Amino acid sequence: MEKMGLNEIREKFLSYFESKGHKRLPSFSLVPNGDKSLLLINAGMAPLKKFFTGEVTPPSKRVTTCQKCIRTPDIERVGKTARHGTYFEMLGNFSFGDYFKKEAIAFAWEFSTEVMKLPTDKIYISIYEDDDEAFDIWTNDIGISPLHITRLGKADNFWEHGSGPCGPCSELYYDRGEKYGCGDPNCGVGCECDRFIEYWNIVFTQFDSDGKGKYTPLDHPNIDTGMGLERLACIMQSVDNLFEVDTIQNIMAKICQTLNVTYKQDEKTDVSLRVITDHIRSTCFMIGDGVLPSNEGRGYVLRRLLRRAARHGRLLGKTKPFLFEIVDTVIAENKHYSDLADNSEYIKKIIKLEEEKFLQTIVSGEAMLNNVIATIKQESKTYISGEDAFKLYDTYGFPIDLIREIAEEEGITVNEADFEKFMAEQKERARGARQKDTNAWSDTNLLSDFNTKTNFIGYEKTETTASILGIIAENELAVSISGSGAIILDTTPFYAESGGQVADIGKIYTDKGVFEVDNCQKTENGVYLHTGKMINGSLKLETTVTAAINTAHRDDIARNHSAVHLLQAALRIVLGDHIRQAGSYVDNEKLRFDFSHFTAVTKEELQKVEQIVNSKILAALPVKTDVMSIEKAKETGAMALFNEKYGDTVRVITMGDFSKELCGGTHINDTSFINLFKITSEGSAASGVRRIEAVTGNGVLNFINTQAKALEDTMNALKVQNITDLASHATELISNYKELEKKLDAAEEQLADTKLDGLFENVKEVNGVKVMFAVFSGTKVKALRILGDKVKAKAPKMVAVLVGISDMKATMLVVCGEKAVASGANAGKIIKKLAAICNGSGGGKPDSAMAGLGSIENMESMKKELLTIIEETM
Repeated sequence: MEKMGLNEIREKFLSYFESKGHKRLPSFSLVPNGDKSLLLINAGMAPLKKFFTGEVTPPSKRVTTCQKCIRTPDIERVGKTARHGTYFEMLGNFSFGDYFKKEAIAFAWEFSTEVMKLPTDKIYISIYEDDDEAFDIWTNDIGISPLHITRLGKADNFWEHGSGPCGPCSELYYDRGEKYGCGDPNCGVGCECDRFIEYWNIVFTQFDSDGKGKYTPLDHPNIDTGMGLERLACIMQSVDNLFEVDTIQNIMAKICQTLNVTYKQDEKTDVSLRVITDHIRSTCFMIGDGVLPSNEGRGYVLRRLLRRAARHGRLLGKTKPFLFEIVDTVIAENKHYSDLADNSEYIKKIIKLEEEKFLQTIVSGEAMLNNVIATIKQESKTYISGEDAFKLYDTYGFPIDLIREIAEEEGITVNEADFEKFMAEQKERARGARQKDTNAWSDTNLLSDFNTKTNFIGYEKTETTASILGIIAENELAVSISGSGAIILDTTPFYAESGGQVADIGKIYTDKGVFEVDNCQKTENGVYLHTGKMINGSLKLETTVTAAINTAHRDDIARNHSAVHLLQAALRIVLGDHIRQAGSYVDNEKLRFDFSHFTAVTKEELQKVEQIVNSKILAALPVKTDVMSIEKAKETGAMALFNEKYGDTVRVITMGDFSKELCGGTHINDTSFINLFKITSEGSAASGVRRIEAVTGNGVLNFINTQAKALEDTMNALKVQNITDLASHATELISNYKELEKKLDAAEEQLADTKLDGLFENVKEVNGVKVMFAVFSGTKVKALRILGDKVKAKAPKMVAVLVGISDMKATMLVVCGEKAVASGANAGKIIKKLAAICNGSGGGKPDSAMAGLGSIENMESMKKELLTIIEETM
């Protein structure tokens, strides 16, 4: 066995399985595509689930991958042990109804012993307790001694997740020697100690479970294997744990250099270094796959990891952002993932921004948390209340997991049950939002029989003859359609909604009927669903029809989509190369473009962007489409969405020498066809993401007409004849209005003095404070406040209840002078009880409170209760 680097192991694994007829697929994004059951990809087979279930046809019956994975259930253990981590890579070879146990076992053994050259006497095997077939293969075909095989029960060696495909497992273990053992003479495979390390798991998916104990053999069993790359690297490099593997150790070395600390000299320091090392790997890959920090979902996972790493840097004395400085080293150690290098500046900017936000949060939040902990210890309590925990979260943005971790370091707990009560409403809103994100076709089995992809010819043609392969009417398969539903064609010119671009609309027709298409969706198997309704007649299965899109609608969409490409290129010129698309929407009326940026775009910057885009439109740049391999596209400098999954071949859209992007949408032939481009708004879409909305072509004309109409209406309202006089006239009106406001305020002051005349003579007294009650007709809120301020200034020992009635509305103001407040009077408490008598509500501070009254019929009753209420509230 020779020492081998992690990157070398990965390549040897993938190359080996390629030599065995497996198609090498790149790692899928950490963000699941079409799988709402996962926040993040957490296993090598997770992105391939639909291949196993048959929902999607795999690109080959044999596949091999090295998949990026994130798991966070044990995040609090990361750093405290040398074994736990959140980011890892899973090597895998998969068979979709091709080879089975015999071949899968032979591959695992050959790779382990001949490629990795692991000593055969150090390899041990586990099998499912009833799997005699696997036992026979291991002993008879491979030659493993039965003494090296352990039978384990269902909990350990049978993969099953509810109903569906399942099966027994066989695992390969490596004996690291007695020094890693527990000392138990019975120590062996299955022991919890670190001696026998499982490095390869082969799942034989051979049954279909009904979830109730019945297992039906599958006609085409599958193979699903998984091997932890870091775990195998530990074996090949003879190191104790993942943090000592070459690539990870190099990242830690950079962290040590940046923080000026040394590993393995102090346990507390080591904990922090392990946390930072693990979390910076996770965050680089998550941001590289398009995840942004937020307070929900995978964005919260990212924020949690970043903030935990930043805090441990702070524990080691780093009070300024530093994590972004480690990014280049993470990328250098992971050259296999070229998209990391492509987005290095973007990743660094996101991490630095989040570090800066967290450091602002933690300075104030830590002070409060330390005070809370100190108080708890003084009072001999053992926990932080849910209310205090929620206040830290709500006021300072302190996440509950960080509060818990800091509390544990001080030997106390958090009342998380009460904390969750405070969070319940926010969680319910988030849950409701997720439930709205559904796909109308995601839960149907109606399309399981349609395995033939629809032939899309919409890039070249807008009309074609086609045959009806399927009809869905009233949510079930039908032989004909006369109302609403969906039609499946063998060939179509209709672009299906994808990549932020809306679908084409149009008609499917014969002389027997016309079906109006209002939407078009594409299944993962490439079946196009044309949804809409019959506007006359009916259509039947296997009929030859004409399918024609609405070309005017398509042209308007194409204008907006091509303008998005010009917009992104212009933004990168004006704002910087960190600009990356974070989402887009294109229809026939407008375009929306979300992009990574950290401050509002100024008016001057927007004008410059708009000017650049329009200059490229006027230049009539040719728009060229090329189909090529993804590798060649990247070599030519084409921009790609780094959280998007691309196939082996891609379409590259080039606009002169100004823009080159990977895109599957529809576009115009040259930029002059866009006509004009106008930005209509710019604002925040999410943390670190800005949004621009704009219009092109006819949309610009509609925008201009709308603005002109608003301008005309304004001129008519202000009685201005010449548009050049509008600004000066408006300025004059505003000046006159402000002057009138000043005069009105002065009049209100004088009126207030008049209204108060004599009121101070007719007062009563309760508990040493004077009480005044007065009702003023024709007095609005502003005048009432002036009266209240004058009362407080003239009578510091006074409680005044002032009611203003204007425009059939009654408003009550309660004010308490400085000495009255010192004596226990509280305007906020008084007004709540008084207002309730008149079907009103309100509140305020001890010296001033206001309420709206629902009725004034009970005014006398309120007046009678006044002294009693004041006395009760003091």
